[in-house]
Amino acid sequence: MALRFYNTLSHSLEEFTPGQAGEVRMYNCGPTVYSDPHIGNMRSFLLADLLRRVFDQRGFRTTQVMNITDVGHLTVDDVADAAGEDKLEKMARAEGIDPYEIARRYEEVFFENLDILGARRAHEYPRATEHVAEMITMIEALIEKGHAYQVDGVGVYFRVRSFPEYGRLSGNTLEDLDAGARIEVDDRKESPLDFALWKIDEKHLMQWDSPFGRGFPGWHIECSAMSEKYLGRTFDVHTGGEDNIFPHHECERAQSLCSGDGEFARFWVHARHLLVDGAKMSKSKGSFFTINDLLARGFEGYEIRYTLISPHYRQPMNFTLDGLEGDRKAVARLRALGERLRGEGASGAPASASAEWRERLEAAQAQFDACLDDDLNVSGGLGVVHETAKALGRGELGPDEAAAGLAFLEHADAILGVIFAESSQVEEGLSPEEQELLEARGAAREARDWARSDELRDALLARGIVIKDGADGVTWERRR
Repeated sequence: MALRFYNTLSHSLEEFTPGQAGEVRMYNCGPTVYSDPHIGNMRSFLLADLLRRVFDQRGFRTTQVMNITDVGHLTVDDVADAAGEDKLEKMARAEGIDPYEIARRYEEVFFENLDILGARRAHEYPRATEHVAEMITMIEALIEKGHAYQVDGVGVYFRVRSFPEYGRLSGNTLEDLDAGARIEVDDRKESPLDFALWKIDEKHLMQWDSPFGRGFPGWHIECSAMSEKYLGRTFDVHTGGEDNIFPHHECERAQSLCSGDGEFARFWVHARHLLVDGAKMSKSKGSFFTINDLLARGFEGYEIRYTLISPHYRQPMNFTLDGLEGDRKAVARLRALGERLRGEGASGAPASASAEWRERLEAAQAQFDACLDDDLNVSGGLGVVHETAKALGRGELGPDEAAAGLAFLEHADAILGVIFAESSQVEEGLSPEEQELLEARGAAREARDWARSDELRDALLARGIVIKDGADGVTWERRR
């Protein structure tokens, strides 16, 4: 089966063919670095990782670019409905810290989370703050071509009505947008639909000189300028979360197509929203989770990855801690089998396994590949893996059969990244204080003071130490 994905631009499943044979160029909307990324953010980034792994396994030369948004776009006074990109400014003012320092701090957290979840690093991570010159050049081209206009002392706006295709990506029409626009009328704009390419505001902490006045770029122009620099005016795949479709990606597409020649992105792939216990994540309700939150609860990075990639990316995901616990057991079974086969198949050769066994595994691998080729159907692929794992787990296997089974699991895990992934556990001993807590918990259990025992267990968990009570006594693991 040929690769096919749901293309948001055409609103249909399409067979994927790259613009240049054998080569895939992909741009992923990356993090806005003002806080720890939450699990909804990471689901979108893992969609990009799945695509990258499939392209790599199918033999394409893949170039992956993911941006780092490290510029705020509103002022400290804009607090009512401030989006994420504005919080960097507010945090810098509140803490009295250089916004660059905050951005670098959370950029580091982002990369740590990527590594813990087993995501392959992109080839480029361009920062918005380091590409302002390219943004200015693109804005100048848009003004020259009549697609943008300058308002003295305010900035530069994109003229939406100059681009008749505006709304094609999101399914909106200009008429519908006009009728339902919840945009405050600004007499300085030709139309309430026009969006900012460059902003001028003396209250903003991060500013640059430009032909339009000292100011800072609008959010949308960043990705257009950086994708062009690293991938050219036409590339193959653009990814993001569904909340990016409008207005961000719609505006990106408009300004990129209007600034010069090229198709911009040919395929648009978007991940649906993630819910927690059936509702939006909420800090006040205790249902807001970052990767570090889950690691502190004792979960491994590969367990979190399994949970986030299992549902189809085009279906809303309902995350629950109980579901993560169940996935932990499923992953444990696969990892135990993988470890066993590595031992049993150490001296074997897959090609020497019996014809019947090889045919069975080849059919399973073909089914797995077909699932991934069919719009990244990871859940279907996992079904094949678990069913095959049951067969591999029955009875004793000769070294050749074990080696063949191992080869199948390694092929599947080149996409899944959970069976042979390294632990996120930190190998180090207990501090004297931690040892005292552990011993105090043991004493509380002996005294059958379960409330105190639970309190001490939680105190250890807060330090990343996971306690396990088993038939052989108490064991512990330290997690990140």
